[in-house]
Amino acid sequence: MNYDFHHVHDRNIPDEERARLSSRFAGPIEAFFVRHIRWLPWIHAVMFVVFVTLILVPPFLPDPAETDGPLDHLSVFSNFAIWGLWFPLLLLSVLATGRSWCGILCPMGAASEYASKHGMRLTPPRWLTWPGTPVLSFLVVTILGQTAGVRTHPEASAEIFGGTMAAAIVLGWLFAPGKRPWCRHACPIGLLLGVFNRLGVVEFTPKRPEPGGDRWNDKTACPTMIDLKRKTESRHCIECFRCVSPQASGGLYLRLRRPGEEVEQIAGRNPNISEILFLFLGGGVALGGFLWGVMPLFNTVRDALGLWAIENDVTWLLHSGPSWLMSVHPERREVFLWLDFVMIAGFMAMTMAVFTAGLSALTLAAAWLSGKLGGGRSLWQRFLELGYQFTPIAMVSLVIGLGGGLFKSMTVIGIPAELVSLLKIGLFAGSVTWSLWLAWRILVRQGVTGAKVLPALVPGLIGTVAVALAWWPALF
Repeated sequence: MNYDFHHVHDRNIPDEERARLSSRFAGPIEAFFVRHIRWLPWIHAVMFVVFVTLILVPPFLPDPAETDGPLDHLSVFSNFAIWGLWFPLLLLSVLATGRSWCGILCPMGAASEYASKHGMRLTPPRWLTWPGTPVLSFLVVTILGQTAGVRTHPEASAEIFGGTMAAAIVLGWLFAPGKRPWCRHACPIGLLLGVFNRLGVVEFTPKRPEPGGDRWNDKTACPTMIDLKRKTESRHCIECFRCVSPQASGGLYLRLRRPGEEVEQIAGRNPNISEILFLFLGGGVALGGFLWGVMPLFNTVRDALGLWAIENDVTWLLHSGPSWLMSVHPERREVFLWLDFVMIAGFMAMTMAVFTAGLSALTLAAAWLSGKLGGGRSLWQRFLELGYQFTPIAMVSLVIGLGGGLFKSMTVIGIPAELVSLLKIGLFAGSVTWSLWLAWRILVRQGVTGAKVLPALVPGLIGTVAVALAWWPALF
């Protein structure tokens, strides 16, 4: 891929003018971070202390009273900080600042990199570098978070977030000297942010790009092991600014781009099945995690399975399991049985399977129509490219779903509930529109032009609207 491809923009504005406008705003930002990069270790140290305080301290405190608010008890504050502020704002921040959280603030990635400098320095094994590892990591963490009650119990929060911190440190200590193997190959949040980073306005671009496409390279200066000269995608870039030197003729530079530009150009930006699997599998399992608590069908099936267990003397289903695997908190009037664990995990897996099968079929139909209507490349390539059209609706679903505390806090400070609902509906409507726009741009780049685009847009539109409607009962 040559340099000019990175600067393919709206034809109404010349490339030179876009580059000048980008440089006017990106230049001062780039200079500021390069000038102050020496402070990053101190920022990481502060964030580590904050992390330990919010995650590991609450389990040792007495339970808060029902009337306690975020300013009255650390457990309540921690829960609000994570689910009401950090998670939804983190996802939204990707649009404006990319994966800046990972490179500047994240204590897990920093701890992993520090451990790697003093560890065994082994070569990362194939199971770690397998593209499906972060997808599997996300699925396991999401299901375990539901069965253990990560959004309710501080012990579960400490287990999930403390466990991922421990895994990040261990992987850093074992593999890749001075790098972040956890961030590149295993972090479930990194995968999430990496996919959505393709929608963002921030990109670090090689000044002297070389052909060959993205490659994994542990000899590079990049902590996430990007082969910098061949960088074409932004998903692994954590924006630590170590590859940036404004005075040098080589290296990378900060560039601002149109939102969604990378997805529109996905054919030349290393589309891959691991990201499509995340959008489909991850979106489905997250949806299942919300629907099981609001759908009457879940309780109907649970009761039927419980009755079957009693009648057939399957007593183990009616006993509670280990507290690290499921919520066992009698003092809080919540004790899950193996029956609950099987039902929740099974319901989430079933939702994931149906969700993935539906979106895959619709994407395949769109890819087939694209080929019939003039689209180039193979059916598989068109399928991969069109799978990215669901990125906006997936992001908004997770923002509203996992970040429900943010919207609840709006009502607490006096914003009418109706207005908050309208805001959520507006976000959904905007994401549906954006997904449709991206589908159109991808199809045009595949070679489908004029009115021929319309039939090929239909399957994707059906899928996008279906995703929004599927989340509706869980969120409204």
